[in-house]
Amino acid sequence: MRNYFLLLFFIAFSSTIQAQDVTMNASEIAAFKEKVIASAKATQTIKTDFVQYKHLDFLADDVKTSGKMVFKAPGLVKWEYTNPYQYSVIFKEDQLLINDGGTKSKVDIGNSKLFKKLNQLIVNSVKGNMFNDSDFTVSFYKSSKYNKAVFIPKDKKIASYIASFELLFNKNDAQVFEVKMVEPSQDFTRIIFSNRTLNTTINDSVFSN
Repeated sequence: MRNYFLLLFFIAFSSTIQAQDVTMNASEIAAFKEKVIASAKATQTIKTDFVQYKHLDFLADDVKTSGKMVFKAPGLVKWEYTNPYQYSVIFKEDQLLINDGGTKSKVDIGNSKLFKKLNQLIVNSVKGNMFNDSDFTVSFYKSSKYNKAVFIPKDKKIASYIASFELLFNKNDAQVFEVKMVEPSQDFTRIIFSNRTLNTTINDSVFSN
């Protein structure tokens, strides 16, 4: 009997969790997309702290790292990990610049359609504007605390790396505050942004390795 009541409790709890996200209707989607696109167009630079959680099925706890992200339109992005190690990645034009604790390297991604697509995906996810990308099927959800867009890749090559891509948006300013990338293995990476500042002056030298 006790197990029966426990089962009912978990079913009820699961239903409550699932009920937090409600599918948007057509008018809500149109209004939400319009707000996000307007916000993305008005955003020229972003500086933000982030905490990243890497979930691996074989580990009891998620791997936690943190650092700072800098974005400058149209497509400069720098991810700088500061804890528990020093590591930075810069997406700049057709190059990937890496600094691993002082060891620097450069990867030319200009000839790789896949890497260019992944780079574009990262840039657009930072700004929140991915809705015109024909490579994804998009679903829209809402809750009392946030709006959510879930992107499922149509391209088989992209799908071999990413099963789905989820963006959570603040209700008030339509800015992305969380990114979740789910791999085909169902391992996933969550990035939560905080202390965001917009449209401040950022020198191009920030994006040098």
